[in-house]
Parts: sequence; C-alpha cells; structure tokens
Amino acid sequence: MANENLTWGEERIAAELLLKLGIRVSPRTVRRYMPDDVGPRRYPSSQRWMTFVRNHAQAILACDFFVTLTASFRVLYFFVVMEVRARRIPHFNATTHPTADWTLQQFREVITGEKAHRFVIHDRDTIYSPELGSALKAMGLSILKTPFRAPQANAFCERLVGTIRRECLDFLIPIHERHLRRILQEWVTHYNRGRPHASLGSGIPDPSGDIMAPRSSGHRTPCGHRAVGSSVLGGLHHEYRLEKIAA
Repeated sequence: MANENLTWGEERIAAELLLKLGIRVSPRTVRRYMPDDVGPRRYPSSQRWMTFVRNHAQAILACDFFVTLTASFRVLYFFVVMEVRARRIPHFNATTHPTADWTLQQFREVITGEKAHRFVIHDRDTIYSPELGSALKAMGLSILKTPFRAPQANAFCERLVGTIRRECLDFLIPIHERHLRRILQEWVTHYNRGRPHASLGSGIPDPSGDIMAPRSSGHRTPCGHRAVGSSVLGGLHHEYRLEKIAA
C-alpha cells in the first residue's frame, strides 16, 4: 500500500487495513515499515471556537475557494463545501470567473432543506458580498465569518483543501475547466465513499452499501479470502476490499 499510494501515511494505511481487510495493526507498527519517518503535523488551536464547532458540527457547513493552474497556465477557481461532522463533501464546482451570483447558486445546490444546516463558515473574501449574505440568511443560515488572517478558524476546510492538493492536484495537471471537474469528481467520490478518516474513527463519510466492515482477524487476512485493490485516478490511489478465493 505504501508503494502504491505515495501520499498515504501510517494512520491512513492502518485504517485501510482495519476497515477494509479486517487486519488490526497500530499506526506505530505500520510506520516501522514505511520508507520515510514523518512525524505528525501540529496545527494551532483555539479552544473556545473549536468547542463551539464540535458542539454544533452536525449543523455546520464550511466552504472555501482555492486556485489551481491548467497546463496552459490558465487560472481556475475551485469552490468546495464540506459538512463538518461527517467530513463529507456535498458539493464542489470550478469556474474561471467566480462571482457572488455564481457562488450563491452553489449554495442553492447544497441547501435543499433535507438536512438541518444552520451555520456556514467562510472567510472574508469579497466574493461573499452583503447580497450573498442576505440570501444565505433567507435560507435559514447563520454566517460565521473567520477573523482576519486566521485560517485556523476554518481549519476543517483549510485542511480539506490541503488534502485535495497533496492527494490529487500535486500529481495531476488539469487541461481545462471541464477536465478539472472530471478529475475532482473521481477524487471526491473516493474521498466520500472509500477513504478512511482518522477523525471519524477510521470511518468513511458516506459509505456505500457494499462496504462491509469485516470481522477483525488479528494480523492475518481471513481464511479463504484475499486482498484486492482497485485503482483511483489512474493508480494514484487504490481502494482495497476482501474477495473470496475461488475453490
């Protein structure tokens, strides 16, 4: 797994082994067999703010813009929305010319009334105009603007953007806007339905019905089964599952 997925760390591999293959090993044990010994990243924290976010995580959406370049050095703007509690990405889109009206339309595709979303976290970018704020409030959302020069206040979405870069865009260069959407569509599907998350107890944000947590068999693959991998994004990542060995 380490050789096939260059961006995976010991926690990700340990979660993949436990969740998909039923093999329980600690991240520390996995690290012993990793080619590089990379220590954990540390992020600044704000206890009072994070306490609020944790207490209301089920009702909070976090969003952010970031930019990427095409093969012809054209700038594309990528917008992503994240459900904080589930760590699920319910919506994303890309454009060459983001506007407040375009951004509002993205929120309309997320806020359908089916889930109890009450808050939205975003930074103080001028794209979030007063008219956009009024429209969001009309949808029943309370806007939580992050302080100036305090990206840690939107840490969940900032970390998601970093993950998108490290696990996808650092390795794949989009040719144009449509190609970027196609790349991110495959990665977001993998992120929502196949990628274990340490913050969810090695769970998956939106697990599909065919992913069943196998009974743990210690350090061995269950008898009569083998581990099978399927590639994502042309082999940049892989998803693993147990398959019965034909008699």
